[in-house]
Amino acid sequence: MKKNYRLILSIVLIILFFLVERISIWLTQMTEIDFSILISQKRNLLIIGFSWLSILLTRGLKHHILKRYDISKEDNLESRKLHTQISILERVIVFIIVLISVGLVLISFDGIREVGMGIFASAGVAGIIIGLSAQKVVGALLAGVQIAITQPFRIDDAVLVENEWGWIEEINLTYVVVRVWDKRRLVLPSTYFLEKPFQNWTRNNADIIGSVFLYTDYTVPFEPLRKELTRLLNNTDLWDKKVNVLQVTDSRESTIEIRILVSAKNSPTAWDLRVYIREKMIDFIQQNYPESLPKTRVIIKESGDGK
Repeated sequence: MKKNYRLILSIVLIILFFLVERISIWLTQMTEIDFSILISQKRNLLIIGFSWLSILLTRGLKHHILKRYDISKEDNLESRKLHTQISILERVIVFIIVLISVGLVLISFDGIREVGMGIFASAGVAGIIIGLSAQKVVGALLAGVQIAITQPFRIDDAVLVENEWGWIEEINLTYVVVRVWDKRRLVLPSTYFLEKPFQNWTRNNADIIGSVFLYTDYTVPFEPLRKELTRLLNNTDLWDKKVNVLQVTDSRESTIEIRILVSAKNSPTAWDLRVYIREKMIDFIQQNYPESLPKTRVIIKESGDGK
């Protein structure tokens, strides 16, 4: 309802701007105060009114399109694509509307127009300095547009950046907001994602494989561990019933490394599943094979004379 009120208000204001000449004459007659300044600024008032209306229509169109694509459902890849593209496109359009409107209003003032013509006439060094100063800003804007087109990540993608794991919460023209797992917000410039590597865990789909590492003694039996892993997975809703692997991936002087691979429907569920499997497998080894827990061996040999 609030958006509808804004739209109606903007339309009413534009109608009033068209009637500003008659209104100013009427106000002058009624109050004996000169309101002719309103007539001289009629063009600027119309520019502001149309700009405001254009921004409201752009945002209204964005919300009308996006409300049909829910990103809270499980299979939301297409929805996240559209949310990312349309959100950035809306910001680009609003930025262009504001830029053009401000430019049109400024050139309507004679003093500013003359200063502007003088700057353009003398261009040279001033133009180079401004260009160098705006290089990073323009680069960030172009990076935002490039992210919208190429989509290395989308709204609500699970990512790993700066050794922090979280979700893409906002994609703006010049910066990106990552919601970290502990509810902190990591704000990064758009250029960061074009210049530095990062991990996207939900690039093509949301399901993901998680790994759990166990370190045990050489005496541990593997088949009972595999059977226990399968039993645990079958008894939890966290598992998506796709990946169930237990392998010995390394052997060291005193321990062996066992890697467990399990899959889940998305990264938060995979995290919970990994924690669950790690805890239960350690408990199983403690209960059934305590002699197979990691240990350090010391062998003392008796000397030849029996001492």
